Amino acid sequence: MSNLVVIPWRATPSRLEAFERVVAWYELTLPEFAIRTLDTDDEQFALARIRNLAVSILDDPDDVVVINDADTFPEPEPLRAAVVAAADSGRVQLPYTAYHWLGPEGSAQFAAGAAPRDCTFELVHRACSGVYVTTRRTWEAHGGQDERFRGWGFEDVAWYLAHETLLGAPPQRHEGRVYALDHAVETRAGEQYERNARLMQRYRDAAGDVAAMAELVGERQAASAARASSGPGAAA
Repeated sequence: MSNLVVIPWRATPSRLEAFERVVAWYELTLPEFAIRTLDTDDEQFALARIRNLAVSILDDPDDVVVINDADTFPEPEPLRAAVVAAADSGRVQLPYTAYHWLGPEGSAQFAAGAAPRDCTFELVHRACSGVYVTTRRTWEAHGGQDERFRGWGFEDVAWYLAHETLLGAPPQRHEGRVYALDHAVETRAGEQYERNARLMQRYRDAAGDVAAMAELVGERQAASAARASSGPGAAA
């Protein structure tokens, strides 16, 4: 087991403050965790691909990695519990039952020194992203995330449906909160976003059908393998 946190990260001025506060939170409240950032050489930020790469760097398939968004941080005890459970549960762990988006007001309160649980927030219902805790064995057992999702949107929900269908249960949650800090919102429109939306509909259609979901995951894995043999690589 390892205490490794991988943050998908490409330096962006509007996100820099949130990223620095996430790193500072880990250093202060979870000092036993080592932090590594990860990106690819793709022109467009490829979040699903980076998450898959974060898992692939593990030498031992039963080592544990925390994949942590650059704007989100967990409470210490739920994360520690998730790391322990991830080692042999066969399920990805989500170290929260409540996702607090702090927004401009709550983020300012946190920056001024308020405890995150005391900050103004908006509760994000059905959240399934932000912080994942997994082994490589578990992640690969349901195919990881679909790298055909590019830009922003849908990859986390599609992943959740694949996990639930192929592993027979949803990711395991731990009582607690994660906190998402405010930053400029990326555009969720355009041709790529529409392609993402169509792909997401295929996941919805396959949800609950093991054979259909396995076929969809196999299709995406073949596409990812072909891309990896000819496309850009990872950059730490």
